[in-house]
Amino acid sequence: MKCVNTKKIEKLKLNKENIYIVLDFDRTITSFDSEDSWDACGEMLSEEFKKKLIKYYAYYGAIEVDYQIDRKQKEEYMLEWYKKCMELYYEYNLTKQNLEEAIAKSKLIFRKGVKEFLKYTSQNNIPVIILSAGIGNVIKGFLKNNNCLFDNIYIVSNFIEFDEKGNMKRFEGELIHSLNKTVKNHLPEDIQNTIKNKDYGVLVGDLIDDKKM
Repeated sequence: MKCVNTKKIEKLKLNKENIYIVLDFDRTITSFDSEDSWDACGEMLSEEFKKKLIKYYAYYGAIEVDYQIDRKQKEEYMLEWYKKCMELYYEYNLTKQNLEEAIAKSKLIFRKGVKEFLKYTSQNNIPVIILSAGIGNVIKGFLKNNNCLFDNIYIVSNFIEFDEKGNMKRFEGELIHSLNKTVKNHLPEDIQNTIKNKDYGVLVGDLIDDKKM
């Protein structure tokens, strides 16, 4: 992917054949007044669960946007936060059924124009990678429920697995958090092959750290 200076962007000859899109999900595809995918995931769980999740957010969320903290130390805090949240879902018995119900009843809201944008990329076969530190099951379900889960969309996120009875398994594998999500580190080979001949990647996010994706 070529590095792009925004002052020279008007000189670039971007077209539907030579670009791919990388999008964050929470507060990017969704609006700033939207619920986020982590909250939506636990919508059907107890009030006690929700209070604990809010408590984690109050503590770690402040660290996430504090740019005076050493990045390596901040990454450790982010990993700690995400692991605690996953354990919380497990502790309060998240199931496949109540997750699906939660997605249907969620307060997730599209940012204005995003549905039309996703439809346009589908019609023009432009690869769209949703690279998110959120919950992949929620992202996929939300897009599907809104008829926006097109074949050109690839979701790279934290997916929760369930056993044959629909009970949550303990999350295994590398957690994707706001500071470690990158195209280089997290794209499966099939997606890399899809975009390897594209000249330009267009990145859209809402946090300063998203520019490192």
